[in-house]
Amino acid sequence: MHNIGFRKFIQALASFSIHAGFTLGVFLSSIWLCLALWIQQPGGRWVSIVLMTLWALFAMSILGIYFTQHVFSRQKDRIIYLLVFALSLVWYFNIPAKQDRDWDPEVARIFSYEKQGNIITIHNVRNFAWHENGKYDERWESRQYDLNQITGVNIITSYWMGPQIAHTLVSFDFAHQRPLVFSIEIRKEKQESFSAIGGFFRQFELSLIAADEKDIIYTRSNIRNEQVYFFPIKMSKTAMQALFIEYLHKSDELAASPKWYNTITSNCTTIIFDIAQTIEESLLPKDYRLLVSGYLPNYLYDLGVLDPSWSIEQWYQYAHVNPRTDDFNLQQNQSSFAYSQRIRQGLIQPKPSK
Repeated sequence: MHNIGFRKFIQALASFSIHAGFTLGVFLSSIWLCLALWIQQPGGRWVSIVLMTLWALFAMSILGIYFTQHVFSRQKDRIIYLLVFALSLVWYFNIPAKQDRDWDPEVARIFSYEKQGNIITIHNVRNFAWHENGKYDERWESRQYDLNQITGVNIITSYWMGPQIAHTLVSFDFAHQRPLVFSIEIRKEKQESFSAIGGFFRQFELSLIAADEKDIIYTRSNIRNEQVYFFPIKMSKTAMQALFIEYLHKSDELAASPKWYNTITSNCTTIIFDIAQTIEESLLPKDYRLLVSGYLPNYLYDLGVLDPSWSIEQWYQYAHVNPRTDDFNLQQNQSSFAYSQRIRQGLIQPKPSK
C-alpha cells in the first residue's frame, strides 16, 4: 500500500464525499422534479413528458450514465443543473392553492358558522344518504350547538391501507343534539381519487368537513368497507370546548387562505396535533405515531386518555365499529341517532372533568 500521507488522505476523502454527495443530490432531486412535473403537468401531459425526458437525460449525462460526463463542460453543467433546479423550486413553491375548482360533491362546500356566546350555528354540515353502490343523496344542513352541552370527544380511525395508515376523524358529543364530526380531508376534484404520491406534490387542497356520523363514518365502515374504530377519550370539558372552537378557527383559516394537503406534514392526523397544541402545549407530545397514524390509538393509550380498565388489545376489540354496523342497513330504525348509539355500544364512556 502506498503511503499517501494523512493530509492527502483527508483531501481524498473530502473530495470523494463531495462528489458522492453531489451524485446523490442529482439523483434524488431529479426523481423529485420528475414526479413534480408528472403530478402538476405544467403545459399539459406531453409537455411534461418532454421536460421530464430532457431533464433525465441531462442528469444522466452529469452522472456519466449512458452519455459522456458533460454537455458543455463539467463545471458549466453543474452550474446549469443547480440554477434550473433552483428555478424549479421557485415554480413549485409558488403554485397557488385554490378555492374555485370543479370539486367532487363530497367536498364541494366549506362550512361556515355564527357564534353568539356559547351558541354555535354551523352551516353546510354534510349529511349525505349513502347507498350500497357508493352513490349518495346530497344533503347539506344547518345545525345549532350549545358548547355548555358538550359531553364527550371521540377519536375515530379508519384503516384503508394496511395497519400503519388510518384516516383520523374527531367526533363531539352533545347532551341535546346529534354528534358532530370534523374531518380533515383532501379536497379532490371530480374524477380525482386519493394518491399518496400526489399528496406529496400539491395535487390536493386541504378540506375541513363538518358532518353527521351516519354520513362520514357509515360511508367508511359500510360502503367502502374500511376497518373503523371508535375511541371515546378522556378530556376536560374546558378542553373539549376549546378544541371545538379551534376547529372553527381552522375553517376560518382555510376559507380565507386555501392550503395544500401534504401526505406527511399536513394530513388528517398532524393537523389534529397542531390544533390540540394551541389548547395545551403538553397535551400531545410529539411522537412518530402522529405520522404513522395507524398506531394513533396506541399513542392515545400511552398518554392515558383511553380508559386503562381495558388493555390496548381490548380497546381495539371493543372499539371496532364494523361488527356492530354490518347489518345496520337491515334495521328498521336507520336514523342518525340509532347509528350513533350503535357505534357506542359496550364502550366505556369517560365522564368529562371540569
